[in-house]
Amino acid sequence: MSTVARSRTFRLPTTMPGRLGKVSSLLAAIVLFLAALPILTMITMSFSASDTLDFPPHEYSLQWYRAAWHTFVSPDASDVLSMGSALTTSLIVAIATMIIATLVSVPAAYALSRYRFRGKPAVEQLVALPLVYPLVMLGLSLLLVFNVLPVELGVFRLIIAHVILALPFTVKNCAASVATIGPEFEEAACVLGASPRRALIDVVLPLMKPGILAGMLFAFIISFNEFTVTFFLYGINTMTLPVWLYSRTVSSLDPTVFSFAVFIVAIDFALIWVLEKLIGDEGVAL
Repeated sequence: MSTVARSRTFRLPTTMPGRLGKVSSLLAAIVLFLAALPILTMITMSFSASDTLDFPPHEYSLQWYRAAWHTFVSPDASDVLSMGSALTTSLIVAIATMIIATLVSVPAAYALSRYRFRGKPAVEQLVALPLVYPLVMLGLSLLLVFNVLPVELGVFRLIIAHVILALPFTVKNCAASVATIGPEFEEAACVLGASPRRALIDVVLPLMKPGILAGMLFAFIISFNEFTVTFFLYGINTMTLPVWLYSRTVSSLDPTVFSFAVFIVAIDFALIWVLEKLIGDEGVAL
């Protein structure tokens, strides 16, 4: 073998494992920039000093944040619903969705991970169906179903719809935690004298905490930001914050919506930061 051939054979790679090359780094930077571009544009426009939607703004000020604060503390009498009422409705629906979806997902994830039964693949597909079901058709279908019922559900219509949308995330995160817990943990607890129910409560549930917390926060974020399905189901007294923001842009785009949107994004980032601090990467499944 020649010297040239040997040098080619034993040449070390230019990029070590675990490090990105120049091309990969450039592509990753471009993708991240495009992903963050809408948020950066929104934040930039919220500081605009112009009454029009010129981008980029020629001058910057806090006038739209002052206007947003005034709208929050002293709503206009011409508004059908105040921003505070819409925010309250969003929080009520999001918290209820988080609690109900978690209570349903924990036993469902345990059953799907531990037991084999007829129709199990069909159940798993049904749980994941909201991920691929067109949201417009889901909202329209739920509207038709709720209109047939003899009772008016009010805000519960939104809670039911949001639970359906959140279940794939809560079930998958809880199932990811159950998958890391071998049955030997329960068997050891039973050998030590615990009943199967006590082993489930004292051993399995604490070990499922990362997945449960991740699912709860995902359910809250999904519900708090949901617009498409909510648009079909909301009432004049059950308007959520995303629908309220949309109502401010129907006739003419109110620049204060950018300030409110920054507020919503800040809440979402805070929840994601809390999620990372509490459990890191454990139990998080998208």
